[in-house]
Amino acid sequence: MAADVEEAQNDEVQKPVDAVSGDGVNDVMVEADQLSAVDADADEKSVIEESAASEVVEDKAAKAAKAAPDDDDDDDDEDYLVEEGEIAGDYLEQLLDVLDFDGDIDLDVEGDRAIVSIDGGDDLAKLVGRKGEVLDALQELTRLAVQQSTGERSKLMLDVAGWRAKRRTELGNLGAEAARRVLESGEREELTPMTPFERKIVHDAVAKIDGVASESTGVEPSRRVVVVKG
Repeated sequence: MAADVEEAQNDEVQKPVDAVSGDGVNDVMVEADQLSAVDADADEKSVIEESAASEVVEDKAAKAAKAAPDDDDDDDDEDYLVEEGEIAGDYLEQLLDVLDFDGDIDLDVEGDRAIVSIDGGDDLAKLVGRKGEVLDALQELTRLAVQQSTGERSKLMLDVAGWRAKRRTELGNLGAEAARRVLESGEREELTPMTPFERKIVHDAVAKIDGVASESTGVEPSRRVVVVKG
């Protein structure tokens, strides 16, 4: 029975055509609901000293190599993230075809996550939705598609029409402005409810200003950032 359930879940991710019905965008949201010392004569002593010196050099070199960043590991990590992006790109191309949306898919790597963006098409705002709700759902579906292929939980970030980039700038400014107000007045300030993605941006912005701190309070979907003097 469990195998049947797992197979059914996999089919849902693999076949975006079957996962979408009706007007398409609403179904995307529904489908959404990741290392000695030796004594000897002079000649022997000379040979031993030379050998010891050589061992010291080799030992230092080995330690230095161990301490140095492993370029091969870094390359492997980046290759894996590129693979994640390519899998996500293939999945999104199929989904866009089903939804009858036009758009160019761009792939990039930023830090420890793959970045996938859809740009250039008409009506892409419909794939963002109110406060990014459709975009969040579409991102989760894409992560599931990648996880099914790689076996690893994906942390890829999906953006549509630059919405997340713009929102990041807006929230960074919002957090900085709130921090300055609290610093001047000394009074705590509660911001409007936000998603985890949005709250992190605000926390990062507040952390850059000395004399203030931030914390999250409440429960989803009404969880919000509170800025206090600290």
